[in-house]
Amino acid sequence: MTNRIVLNETSYFGRGAREKVAEEIKNRGYEKVLVVTDRALIDAQVAEMVTEVLDKAEITYFVFDGVKPNPTVQNVHDGLTMAKINNVDVVVAIGGGSVIDTAKAIAVIMTNPEFTDVVSLDGVADTKNKCLPIIALPTTAGTAAEVTINYVITDEKRTKKMVCVDPHDIPEIAIIDPDLMQKMPQGLAASTGMDALTHAMEGYITKAGWLIPDMFHINAMSLIYKNLEKAANEKDEEAVEKMGYAQYIAGMGFSNVGLGIVHSMAHSLGAYFDTPHGVANALLLPHVLKFNGVVCPDLYRNMGASFGLDMSNTTDEEAVDKVVEAVRELSIKLGIPQTLREIGVPEEMIPTLAKQAINDACTPGNPRSVTVEDIIDIYNAAF
Repeated sequence: MTNRIVLNETSYFGRGAREKVAEEIKNRGYEKVLVVTDRALIDAQVAEMVTEVLDKAEITYFVFDGVKPNPTVQNVHDGLTMAKINNVDVVVAIGGGSVIDTAKAIAVIMTNPEFTDVVSLDGVADTKNKCLPIIALPTTAGTAAEVTINYVITDEKRTKKMVCVDPHDIPEIAIIDPDLMQKMPQGLAASTGMDALTHAMEGYITKAGWLIPDMFHINAMSLIYKNLEKAANEKDEEAVEKMGYAQYIAGMGFSNVGLGIVHSMAHSLGAYFDTPHGVANALLLPHVLKFNGVVCPDLYRNMGASFGLDMSNTTDEEAVDKVVEAVRELSIKLGIPQTLREIGVPEEMIPTLAKQAINDACTPGNPRSVTVEDIIDIYNAAF
């Protein structure tokens, strides 16, 4: 068997690393920049921490700040129009997963115009050309979009979250600057951090797991479990920094092996109810972990050990339950909603959500074979 790993060409880490953005743009000969961000980051003066670097270096840039949470096909079209009108040759993405995912779609279509409809990018698209260069600066410690070959765009007409998988979309440069993450509101830090934990745990137990991604996932789990509460609830600077690295490490893993039905089910919630992705993942994670534990309890022992739990002398069932409860307790400490009812999901929608989830691109990677009925049962348990 041959395993593949796709990672960034260049990555920078550490407080103040954003200063490298101008140097890289100039050294690579780029001249016109499309800055992709969102209005909240403009208002919070987080995007400004990067654009002022461009200003000092007298780099020409155009700002597209129309990205919404759970970005849509229309968001991509709007950004694409700005990119074309200004003939940009590089994209700088400043934001969380929604922003970086939108930037990826724009950059892919710029060099593969036959996909201008956006919806044809759904799944594994047969693009021929590497996307327009992307420099990604994440402002959340969660999605790791800056190091993955995946992006998610909502097709509102079909009420579907499109999971797009394409090695041509990976950013050329990732800049992990914890200063950009320090201002995250508690709720956003909590939910995106739980998204990162979901990436690490699902990636570790997925069917495609192997040695190198396993190392990434185990280390990411350990860092997240030990630092997320302090990062989100206390804004501890060291913990925020470690979360920034941890979510990137998790991304190095899951991008190369895939995920499972936590993400499949979360995508359905996002498509129908615009549920924040991290909240959906955090709410569903304990229930899916319980469902999957029967097929890989030894992996749960390893996950528990990475948290610092004593997993010695446990039965298989005890090992699974110990990990599930640890995840649930962390989620509660972070103030994450614990039921679908709390976030306004009507019980009668569960069969519809399940039918879409079973066909999601993440479902085949789940370690335990799953049916629509199984997914309905899990949604009901979470209700």
